[in-house]
Amino acid sequence: MSALTLAAPAPPASAPPPRQLRWLLRLHRPALYAWTGLVVVLGALLLWLGGPLTDASEAAWKQYNACGMAACTYDQDAILLYKDVARYTGSAVLALPFLVAAWAGASLIGRELETGTAQLAWTQGVTPTRWLVAKLALPAALVTAGTSLLALLHHLAWSAGRGRVDNTEPWYSIETLYAGGPVLVALALAGLAAGALLGLLLRRSLAALIGSALVTGVLWIGTFLTLPHLWPAVTRVSSLRDGPSGSGITVAEGLLTADGDRLAIPRYCGSSIDPACGSLFDRLDAVSFYRDYHPRSHSGPLLLVATGILLAVAVLLTVVAFRVLRHRTADRKGAAV
Repeated sequence: MSALTLAAPAPPASAPPPRQLRWLLRLHRPALYAWTGLVVVLGALLLWLGGPLTDASEAAWKQYNACGMAACTYDQDAILLYKDVARYTGSAVLALPFLVAAWAGASLIGRELETGTAQLAWTQGVTPTRWLVAKLALPAALVTAGTSLLALLHHLAWSAGRGRVDNTEPWYSIETLYAGGPVLVALALAGLAAGALLGLLLRRSLAALIGSALVTGVLWIGTFLTLPHLWPAVTRVSSLRDGPSGSGITVAEGLLTADGDRLAIPRYCGSSIDPACGSLFDRLDAVSFYRDYHPRSHSGPLLLVATGILLAVAVLLTVVAFRVLRHRTADRKGAAV
């Protein structure tokens, strides 16, 4: 009877103490500070790019264009500085999904399984499922907020220079299209999910870091290759003398014959102005050039479809990560019994 009286009921596994969850979040406080600092620095650079640097570069280009063919003095440093800052900030923003994936695989999940910290948490009233939820919820929110802000600032900085700065990148360049749109956010979330899954599968921080970065690279390359085919392209036909026309994301281009067949453009023959090319076009029975491409009006649909696909991939990877965790923790309980 006394034994029954002294035995305390076990706490329900589904309701871990809030103190344990706060402890799980505090483990990666340095990463939180680093992410916040990175977002603040890149955000400040993008504001500088879209404000003072754009104004200075615009003034320099006006000086240069006013020179005509005569030699004159203009602020070349302002033009070069604008170009360099735009290039480096765009590359840094595009690298964020890789950083998120590598951190998630190496530090967020992989190292905790490798050192036994996760297993210790599971013995302190935190179920594996709640542990993984606590691990992913706050990083997902911070990654979404940070990448959304930087994508918006990048787009605003580019828009500030469009039509004012002559060396502004076109809308379809990699930096402009991907760093200034929702694809960046979706790719970062997919990288976070991939890092969590690889961390659970490999249980080694270095291996998970490398694997997560590689998976994110595959997702990035797949997005780049498939995006032009996610929305119907428009076709522009031009004369043999003018060459292919139509500015945007090119899907395909070539020659059109009198029968409507499509042929590849012969090498070094972009116009019939060259007599040799004109003769070659006659032998091929070519009557015009064609180009299938996406104008700027297609950028919104293309980005939305690509974002939706990446978000679906992120959800799928997350679901697989939870299934892997449940399967492995169930195996551990069975072995203990």
